Formats: sequence, C-alpha cells, structure tokens
Amino acid sequence: MSFFELNKKLAFIIYIILDTVLVAIGMGVPILNIILGFPLGWYIAKRIYRSKRDLVENLGDILIYSIYTSLATFIWMIIIWGPISTMLMNPNEDFVHFGIPMILYDPKISFIGWIILIVFISPFLQLLTTVFTAHVTLWRSNITIGE
Repeated sequence: MSFFELNKKLAFIIYIILDTVLVAIGMGVPILNIILGFPLGWYIAKRIYRSKRDLVENLGDILIYSIYTSLATFIWMIIIWGPISTMLMNPNEDFVHFGIPMILYDPKISFIGWIILIVFISPFLQLLTTVFTAHVTLWRSNITIGE
C-alpha cells in the first residue's frame, strides 16, 4: 500500500498524533504546527491528485481537509489556553511576570493579544499554509480544470 493510499481515518489519526507531539514540543505555541501546514498541504494535494475527479471537486476537498486539520490545532489551543484566559477575570492578576512577550504597551492588553494570536490566528495561519501549499502542488503538477 502506498503512503498516499492510506485510509482517511488512519491518515487523520496519524495527523492528530503528530499535531499533538508538535503542540507539546512547542509548549503550547503552535509555530511547529503552522510549519507542518507545508508538508500537510503537499500530502493532501498529492493524495487528492490520485483521484479521478475534476479539479473543482478536488479544490473543495483540499479546503475541507485543511479546515479539519486546523480545527484540530484550534481545539488543542482552546484546551491549553482557555483555562489561562480566566486570568482576565481577576483584577489582581500579575500579567507582567506571566511569561508572555509584551507585544503591546500594556501587560493586560498584551495578554489579550497573545491569547487571540495563539488561539485564533495560529490555526488560521496553519489553514493558510496548508491551502497555499496544496494549491502550489497542484499548480506544479500541471493540473487543469476539466482534466
């Protein structure tokens, strides 16, 4: 059996395990998961390229698979950073020494920006890298609409 002919469920389970390991290696910061979007997009495009459907149907599948993979990262970010965001309810919380980068001028606003960046923007960036790489892979494979 070829690497590209794995069962969809088995391939997604392998992805979930790899996604979990990369979240753990990044200690809750999904930079490695965003980078994983590049080989993931290549794999999705090569896997879909083997199907005998037309390009329009394949592009829809690429988007759906990319959403599923970024949704898995989003769920991990909610699990990790969701409970920490309850610090916003405590007026005596020390945001300065929490350990996040002070990306904005105020520590509390920086904390809010960090949570938004990690929980919402990072999975979206993973979605973008996956879709971009899949489209470039299809483009480099010289696939045309109606083929």
